[in-house]
Amino acid sequence: MRRSELNTLRAEARDELQAEIEHRCRSGEDPWQFIPDLPSVDERVIRILRSDTIELLGLGEERAQAYHPSSPQKRAEEFEFALLRRIALDHPELTRTVWSMLGRFDPNAA
Repeated sequence: MRRSELNTLRAEARDELQAEIEHRCRSGEDPWQFIPDLPSVDERVIRILRSDTIELLGLGEERAQAYHPSSPQKRAEEFEFALLRRIALDHPELTRTVWSMLGRFDPNAA
């Protein structure tokens, strides 16, 4: 991915974050309560890249098997590690954020 494409993804993620903050504030939520729990701009970009990578590489079935209730938890962790590692290698600017997300990635939030 070229730097300009990453900058575009970051701009879109920033707009999305600002819209979510505004929506929740208008709904009466206290920003001091919810902002620390929101994913950062780069975390949002990584979630987008994760979804795109699963689709591009046809990993949907592998993901489903990893997260199947009868599969061991380790299988899902290995799937996420390999996927996030690929993103870190493909996008060095996101490496620090990728590694900070390991072990706490919620696939349902993506």
